[in-house]
Amino acid sequence: MVGADSVQFALVVDGWFDGESRQPDGPTTFLVQNGVVADISQGDHAAALAARGLPVERGGYLIPGLVDAHVHLFLDGAPTDAKLRSEHMKQPVEQLAEAARRSARQALAAGVTVVRDAGDRHGINNLIRREAQQVPGSLPMIRSAGLGVKRPKRYGAFMASDVVDENDIIRSIPEMSTINDEIKLILTGIIDFEAGAVTDEPQFTAAEARLVVEVAKECDRSTFAHCSGAKGLAVAVEAGVGSIEHGFFMSREILEVMAAKDIAWTPTFCPVHFQWAHPEAVGWSAQTVGNLRRILDDHAEHLVIARELGVRLLLGTDAGSMGVVHGAAVFDEIDRYVEAGLSLEATLIAATSAARRHFGLPQAVLAKGGPFDAVLLDASPFVEPAALRTPRGVWSAPLCAA
Repeated sequence: MVGADSVQFALVVDGWFDGESRQPDGPTTFLVQNGVVADISQGDHAAALAARGLPVERGGYLIPGLVDAHVHLFLDGAPTDAKLRSEHMKQPVEQLAEAARRSARQALAAGVTVVRDAGDRHGINNLIRREAQQVPGSLPMIRSAGLGVKRPKRYGAFMASDVVDENDIIRSIPEMSTINDEIKLILTGIIDFEAGAVTDEPQFTAAEARLVVEVAKECDRSTFAHCSGAKGLAVAVEAGVGSIEHGFFMSREILEVMAAKDIAWTPTFCPVHFQWAHPEAVGWSAQTVGNLRRILDDHAEHLVIARELGVRLLLGTDAGSMGVVHGAAVFDEIDRYVEAGLSLEATLIAATSAARRHFGLPQAVLAKGGPFDAVLLDASPFVEPAALRTPRGVWSAPLCAA
């Protein structure tokens, strides 16, 4: 049932969520023509449409295709052994590209119809994006950050290239903008879990980061920043990046600025939660496990504050990180949002329409005249949350692309 973009058919469901709100319960009939929602009407019109010779599908509950706003397709999240993960990175590009294809197919099978690849040094994300465009419905729609920008000898070599000074920024960003959908800025390194903090200094000053943002805007590109820790977050909001990725050690003050400047946040609980839940995979001590728990609890607290302040939340998993499996991780991230105190409706907004709006896609919600980019479930996830994990049908519409 995946990729029915060139077929005319009808779908009768018991209920649906359009990406922003739950629609009234009761039978609803969707008429789909060439991947577009030609009509939505209340009631069960299956008999009349079947009499006209249209194929009719029946199902329980319909939602928009899910969006994973932060992945690394060429990385495989399943292996947790450090040696295996290191060996994976050393494979020839052709094998890494095949790993990326598998990752994309896994995501689509889980109901993820849009992913944003957050960078790889080989340009595999751009390759898979092109393949997805060439065979609509075979893979999710892919937004690619190509290769981001970082400082020499600092964190991020697997997903970014080095810029030395402002002249380098002015030269490189326009070049990247001809290939990348967005420009990724590596502002900080990774968290030192044993210390329970971000211990390194930001890679860019606020003025330098602002220059990246300004040059990207001149090239009609948005920016997103890999960033955690108070110092890095302060640089990110002062620079006015489009979104902050990860954002651990967040504060209310930073969130207030984000709300005022319409800076989105992709919190990515999954990698940290995995290491807390499976400390044996890394060999963490009891003290470090405690640090991980405190970091997660603080993150959850600020997720709720962000929602209250009106910060645009994007659901992303950082799939490809240790223990963070493409596709399946989306449901783990949804669980983290709900555990934090967000409603499932608010969480699904972050996982569907909010990301589409942030990416500037032409249709953010399931609606007449828009692409039929959707997931069919056996039951309402608002009644049976587990129904999300076993989609009955997935349609990835090529018309959802910008």
